[in-house]
Amino acid sequence: MKFDGVEVFWLGHDCFKLKFEDLVVYTDPFELKEGEPADLILVSHEHFDHCDLDSIRVISKDGTEIVGSEGAVRKIGKGKALEEGEEIEVKGVKIKAVPAYNVNKFRAPGQPFHPRGLGVGFVFELGGLKFYHAGDTDAVPEMSALAEENVDVAMLPISGVYVMTEEEALNAVGMIKPKKVIPMHYGSLEGVGGDPERFKELVEQKFEGIEVVIPSKS
Repeated sequence: MKFDGVEVFWLGHDCFKLKFEDLVVYTDPFELKEGEPADLILVSHEHFDHCDLDSIRVISKDGTEIVGSEGAVRKIGKGKALEEGEEIEVKGVKIKAVPAYNVNKFRAPGQPFHPRGLGVGFVFELGGLKFYHAGDTDAVPEMSALAEENVDVAMLPISGVYVMTEEEALNAVGMIKPKKVIPMHYGSLEGVGGDPERFKELVEQKFEGIEVVIPSKS
């Protein structure tokens, strides 16, 4: 996929590689056996399928910068930790951490899989475009504020169980109002479903002018 000079490669689950000129950015590395060295790695939270230490080693080089949730940075042992609302600029990339949490996905009564404060999503600018990587989240009220960010490309989980269902992600699209949407977090782990074609149909039926781009795994 290419968006105005920014190449975007889906590597499975919530892991993307984005390239603009000589800059290489990864999100939530997972199950990478090889990969182009990263300039910047964004890690939404510490769960194994988002913060895979072996994958991070594979794509790291001298000078690789890591930005993540507090738990992810602690697990990795290095990097810059951001809490929701905090902003930073790394290698010319402006990054803002935003809320990511569950409101109706529970491992036990009162115990969400992703309680508020565990992880974050990221709004970041690359090549003049604004990307939103949601991390593991439900459609939360704070997403309404993202409409003011003028997001060009939103990467949203759709699998249900631990994150939004397709219908809930549709509600998130209505709050965020991005130009394009890439579904993620589906079909990569046992018990993790999600139908990107159905999500695409739902969005394009309801929202004129918002394109859903279904990625093919690189």
